[in-house]
Amino acid sequence: MKSIGLAACLALSACTAIADPLAVPSVAAPTVSSASQELDLIATDYVKLTLALGEQEAGYVDAYYGPPEWADAAKSDPRDMRQLGNAIVALMQRLDALSASEDPLVEARKRFLSAQLEAAITRHAMIQGEVFAFAKEAFGLFGVTPELRPLEEFDPVLEEIENIVPGDGPLSGRVAAFEKNYIIPTDRLQTVFDTAIAECKARTEQYFDLPEGENFRMEFVTGKSWSGYNYYQGNYQSLIQINTDLPIFIGRAVDLGCHEGYPGHHVYNMLLERNLTKGRGWQEFSVYPLYSPQSLIAEGSANYGIELAFGGEERLEYERDVLYPLAGLDPDTAAAYWALQIAKQALTGARMTIAQHYLDGEITRDEAIALNQKYQLVSAERAAQMTDFNEQYRSYVINYGLGMDMVRDWIEAQGDAPLWRWKAMERLLSEPMLPGDLVGEPVE
Repeated sequence: MKSIGLAACLALSACTAIADPLAVPSVAAPTVSSASQELDLIATDYVKLTLALGEQEAGYVDAYYGPPEWADAAKSDPRDMRQLGNAIVALMQRLDALSASEDPLVEARKRFLSAQLEAAITRHAMIQGEVFAFAKEAFGLFGVTPELRPLEEFDPVLEEIENIVPGDGPLSGRVAAFEKNYIIPTDRLQTVFDTAIAECKARTEQYFDLPEGENFRMEFVTGKSWSGYNYYQGNYQSLIQINTDLPIFIGRAVDLGCHEGYPGHHVYNMLLERNLTKGRGWQEFSVYPLYSPQSLIAEGSANYGIELAFGGEERLEYERDVLYPLAGLDPDTAAAYWALQIAKQALTGARMTIAQHYLDGEITRDEAIALNQKYQLVSAERAAQMTDFNEQYRSYVINYGLGMDMVRDWIEAQGDAPLWRWKAMERLLSEPMLPGDLVGEPVE
């Protein structure tokens, strides 16, 4: 169990100091018989605290499906930032005072709440105006310090892609011109996405027993810094939004269908609701704060879910035989596009490095856009959208690439057969897992 650590000290420096020691009371260790009850009370207070923080920052609460009166109370009786800082520290102390349990899942629950509170106090400081270096912010919010590779280490990847898309002029321009041949026409987006998501669901249902009545609603939207988003509504329902500000390539249908839907965010939230919130009465899982270690699990599993559902060349075959005809694209060219997308995956880490340089003030916005264009091989418009994302969500970007790598390593260590990997995925999505659990020890 973590004690009040560096993140707490950093956060409290950003708000009014706690002058009254009674504001953070000492809590005597509860008896063994009352420990479980006290943990339930802490969980309830954690949910209410998270909702109150959400009133201070739009988007902080990504999903909530608990008692509506708790959300109403957070709106009607808001707490100021000093009260919220005190409440976070008080919950940390109450957690630290709990007796140890012989139930590993209860201990995992306590660790989960502790890590979420560490993230909350870091975000509390950021809402107050505190600015952390990229790596320190990432650790405070998501429990992981990313290993950032120098950009020049990605140059050999660019040289390999030169052979896939030969010609004159900047490589990013040649790639952008090549990929224009793989844009889904606007009037076919609905059909292509409906079909892709249905296939993602069918493949997931082969291994998961999904809740009865589960469903989602899909919308096409504009004016966003992201390409897709899942807003979980509770009761096994989701709203999935797809951003159409920029043209959508054929490969994004499976990407977003798996990532936002099956076995990604929609399934993750459903399993937590069914197995933990409803199944065990653990109310802390009825709320999902975006800036927390939970996001590394969520984004990493959603990205890995794509290759879990469409292993090897299965994805190429499905897109070529089913989605290309629906989109009115030439199936004979599918292999060339697929080869380029596979090669570009080796550039994922460059996105984190560019974000770190930009957010730490080492390069300008124009330089960040140019570097994203070069090392992500995208158009200037798409590179600008990536930079917009970094400005809005900051170190959150680590959860996609690093999160996927950590989830992949953990799941594939459980066994080679698809059945074992899907079972490991189900466990990951159904228990109070933290980034440190993926490596067997805390990630420093």
